[in-house]
Amino acid sequence: MTLAPYAADPAASRGREFAENREGTRGPRSEFQRDRDRIVHSIAFRRLKAKTQVFIAPDGDHYRTRLTHSIEVAQIGRVIARALGLDEDLTEALCLAHDIGHPPFGHAGEEALQEAMATRGGFDHNAHTLRVLMRLESPYCDHPGLNLSWDLLEGLAKHNGPVATPNWALAELDETFPLDLGAWPSLEAQVAAIADDIAYDNHDIDDGLRAGFLLLDDLLELAPIADQYRAIEARYPNASVDQRLRELVRSRIGLMVNDVIETTRANAKGMRSVADVRAHEAPLAGFSTGMAEEERALKAFMYERLYYHPEQLMAATRARDVVSRLFAAYDQNPDSLPQEWRAALPKDEPERSRHLADFIAGMTDRFAIRQCTAIFGREPEGLRNV
Repeated sequence: MTLAPYAADPAASRGREFAENREGTRGPRSEFQRDRDRIVHSIAFRRLKAKTQVFIAPDGDHYRTRLTHSIEVAQIGRVIARALGLDEDLTEALCLAHDIGHPPFGHAGEEALQEAMATRGGFDHNAHTLRVLMRLESPYCDHPGLNLSWDLLEGLAKHNGPVATPNWALAELDETFPLDLGAWPSLEAQVAAIADDIAYDNHDIDDGLRAGFLLLDDLLELAPIADQYRAIEARYPNASVDQRLRELVRSRIGLMVNDVIETTRANAKGMRSVADVRAHEAPLAGFSTGMAEEERALKAFMYERLYYHPEQLMAATRARDVVSRLFAAYDQNPDSLPQEWRAALPKDEPERSRHLADFIAGMTDRFAIRQCTAIFGREPEGLRNV
């Protein structure tokens, strides 16, 4: 496929932090294909299979985790990238890696680490994604980290746009391998960010309905969704409610994807290079004005009815308590740490606390629960609500 002039070109990548000897190279792959493959084969990526997306350590097999969410984001991202003539491999790699820095229990776990690290520089899951990929996940003999391309790391660093005030983790990494934090990222990175929104806006509806936290009648309070569901009812009068709901989710994704493609293609007219994209004063990938309004209304609905549901808030409070107790326990008694983490524990602050946060952030939900049970002699209650 011929790339658009504003697409990222793997042959023109700004390179990697550490030079690599490619003798006996493993297959004919572009730089961005190598990035994607390194992410897929990483331990940090595999851990996403047991990290919270919406529900904590769910007993049901059909609820999404960070891993299944990331795969779904990648599928949506590739569709949009292909239609716009962008590099699909870079887009996919960004989508697959975007949540690698999340600690156990999702945003509840992140809030607990932020509080524990408040006087030591704080904790941010997006910056921690870079820290994992550039320093903590080190399977190679000759350099730390996965040594991913500048283009990929730049896109992850600026997940939500230019970064004016990076926290300590991102600032340290940017000092050793500058990522041009003040500019917009590539269109591939912008597409990955909007694909994330499309995926969780719609798939969280699916999980919320499955769990009974959302009701169809409540969802139909949103006029655009009601119109779409009535059209599906008319088209498939003999289908079950479950089949219609799944068709609703699919059709919502299709509408949003098509809107992004059309809007972004129009916004990118006149862009002659990826440098033009980065130098632009605003993002180019996004929704039309009308779809953006619908998406904001949907988000507000989801926060009110699902994310801030009383049972969800109660589970989040208990999850924060687990992470806070683990941090305090390791801080007071490092002998509770695994041997390799205990041996590498720095003596001085803030490095000592950051090391503890690195360990906890790498935990899955279930591992954090097991560690809490082992240290305190009792499994924490009230975490699972589905």
